[in-house]
Amino acid sequence: MRPLSILLAGALVIIAVGVAVSAAQPDPAKTLKSLQSFASIADERQRSLALFQEVGKVLTHARCLNCHPAGDRPMQGDNRRPHMPLVVRGVDNFGAIGMRCTTCHGPANFDPGGVPGHPAWHLAPIEMAWVDKSLGEICEQIKDPNRNGGKSMQELVHHMAEDSLVGWGWHPGAGREPVPGTQQEFGALFKAWVDTGAVCPAT
Repeated sequence: MRPLSILLAGALVIIAVGVAVSAAQPDPAKTLKSLQSFASIADERQRSLALFQEVGKVLTHARCLNCHPAGDRPMQGDNRRPHMPLVVRGVDNFGAIGMRCTTCHGPANFDPGGVPGHPAWHLAPIEMAWVDKSLGEICEQIKDPNRNGGKSMQELVHHMAEDSLVGWGWHPGAGREPVPGTQQEFGALFKAWVDTGAVCPAT
């Protein structure tokens, strides 16, 4: 019996170590690959595609999609449910008269009430809607000045890397999952995508 006990004890140790190692590994869906990890892709077009696939982990996250709806009503929560109470974008994307975004959303997150906040809280214009679009469609849309707020590619780089409302996605307050990685990592990946030709996945 003693050899069996030793064998079982050894197996338990191996299992425990395996569980600990697994727990220590970051979830790929919640992190962003480093910019250096793409350097081994020699073909520039393929590297650009790979970079945008990684960027897409942020763009297609609930934190971004909730404010880039295809209709006039924002969404909320990690499950992207319709916003309650019922609100609409209004003519300027800051809400309808009498129910402006700032009626409930202050300049910062209010965690006791579960209300997110930012000084410029509003919906993205309808031409920037990303919901129900493929990553390739979102990519082409981002590059189109008629559908990206009239921004050049370099202005987009600055927007993604520096804009504080974009940055809110990494600091969404209690009860909300942040977008993967950091804004600095995301900005570096986005810039590298632009610098390699801004190639889009197939739509």
